[in-house]
Amino acid sequence: MGTTDVIVVESRLSSEAPAAQSTSALSRWTVHVEARLKSRSSARFETIRSRVHAFITSLDFLALPSVVEGWENQPDLASAIERISVCESSCSKSSLTMEEMNIEVHVYQPLENDAFEEFSQDSNGRGDEDTSMAATVCELPNKSYEGLWDSLIYADNIKIKMLDYIHATLILSDANVDFNLVSWNRVVLFHGPPGTGKTSLCRALAQKLSIRLSHRYTHARLLEINSHSLFSKWFSESGKLVQRLFTSITELVEEEDGFVVVLIGEFYVGRSAFLCNPRLIDEVESLTAARAGAMAGTEPSDGLRVVNALLTQLDKLKHRKNVLIMSTSNLVKAIDSAFIDRADIVQYVDLPSREAVYEILRSCLCEIMNKGIIDAVAVPSLKEVRIHELVNRSTLDVTTSTTDPLERSKAVGLRLLALSAQCREKGLSGRSLRRLPVLALATYAGIGNIGFKGQSGTGMPVEVWLSGMEKSVADMGKERERIIS
Repeated sequence: MGTTDVIVVESRLSSEAPAAQSTSALSRWTVHVEARLKSRSSARFETIRSRVHAFITSLDFLALPSVVEGWENQPDLASAIERISVCESSCSKSSLTMEEMNIEVHVYQPLENDAFEEFSQDSNGRGDEDTSMAATVCELPNKSYEGLWDSLIYADNIKIKMLDYIHATLILSDANVDFNLVSWNRVVLFHGPPGTGKTSLCRALAQKLSIRLSHRYTHARLLEINSHSLFSKWFSESGKLVQRLFTSITELVEEEDGFVVVLIGEFYVGRSAFLCNPRLIDEVESLTAARAGAMAGTEPSDGLRVVNALLTQLDKLKHRKNVLIMSTSNLVKAIDSAFIDRADIVQYVDLPSREAVYEILRSCLCEIMNKGIIDAVAVPSLKEVRIHELVNRSTLDVTTSTTDPLERSKAVGLRLLALSAQCREKGLSGRSLRRLPVLALATYAGIGNIGFKGQSGTGMPVEVWLSGMEKSVADMGKERERIIS
C-alpha cells in the first residue's frame, strides 16, 4: 500500500475515495484510521466515518502509528466513539503531513460476547463415540480479539504483507482477471517454531480484515477447524467428514455480503493431532504425509482420501472472493507438497529477534506500570534505546540506581535491551516472553508490600522487577538445558 499503483487501485475499494484522483494525490501514502464505536452506540457508520474523516483532515500531521486525541471535545464524536487510532503503514516515516496522506477511515463496533457457534460431526449416526466438534465459528469483529493485532511483534513486515496480499486478491477479483492466465488460491500457510504467534496472527488478521473490509461486507466470520475431528475410526469415513464440513463452509461463503476466514490450525502435522486424539496414531502418521505413504503402500488409503478431499474442496473455494484459508504448522516438512503448491504465501514465523523481544517486553512493562503494580518510569522506545546503546555503551552502568529521571530511563531501557538479548540467545518464544512478567512478580510477591492502585501496598520499583525478570530468564534457561540434555 506504499506504492503509487496500489494507492490508485485501493481507492477503488473504498467507499470514501473519489472516482478521479488528482496528480498530487498519486504520490500520497494511504493511511488507515480505525474508529471503534461504543458498545451501545446506535450511530450510523457512514455518518461517523464522514465526521472522523473531517476531524482527521483538519489536523496538521499524524504520527504512525498512534492513538488520536482531541476528538473528545466534539460532542457528536465523543457520544459515539470509544477510540480513534492511526494504524501501521508501509511508510518508514514516523509522521506524515496531511498533504502526504490519503486517509481511509474504517468504523467498526466489536461484539461484546464471544458469539461462538459449533459445527459437530456425526459419522453417519454411528453413535456419540465418534461424534466431535468439527469447528467453531466466531462473529467478527469481536471484542475478545481487540488489541491482539498490536500485541504481535515481528522482525519482518509480515502483518502489512498479509494485508497487501488480501487487497491484491480483491483487486484481481474485481477486475475479473482470467483464472486460467493469472491464478491465486486464497490460501496462506504460516510455519515455524511453537509459540511464535502463528495462530494468534491468523485470528488477529481475521479481526483486522473484518474492519478493513467493512465497506464491502456487512459481516465477517472466523471458522476454526478442529483438525482431529476430521478423522474417523470407520474406514473410508474420514474423507466424507472433510466433504461434509466444507459443504457447511460453502454455505457460509454463499452469503456474498459476508467475509469468511477459515483457520486450519496444525491440521497438516499429524503429530499435533495425535496429542489431541491418541487413537489416530494407528491410522495415519501425518495427514498430508499420508498421501505419499499411501501411494507407496506404507500408509492407510483412508489418509489419502482425506488429503484428496481437502485439496478438492480448496480448489472449489478459490473462485470465491469472500473467503480466505489460513493454516499453521510446526513441522513444514510433514506437509503434503500439493498443499504447499496451492498456498499463495508460505510464510516462516521465526522466534523474535532482540529488537522484537524488546518491543514485547516493553509492552508488558508499560501495561503493568499503567495498572500501578510497578512505579511509573519512562521506558525508551526501541529507536531511543538503540541510540542510548551506541552513545552510552561504555559510560553508563545500568545496574547503578539514580534519581535523575532521564538517566534512570536510559538505565531501564539499556537493562531491558540486555535482557532482550539474553532471551533471544536462549531462544524464548513470544508465548514464553509474555509469561516472564508473571514469574518476575512471583519472585517478589511474597514480600507482602506489593499492590496496585486502589489496593493497600506500594508499587514495585522497576529495578526490582527487572531483577526478577533476569532471574526468571536464567531459571528458564537452566530448565530448558535439562530437558535438552
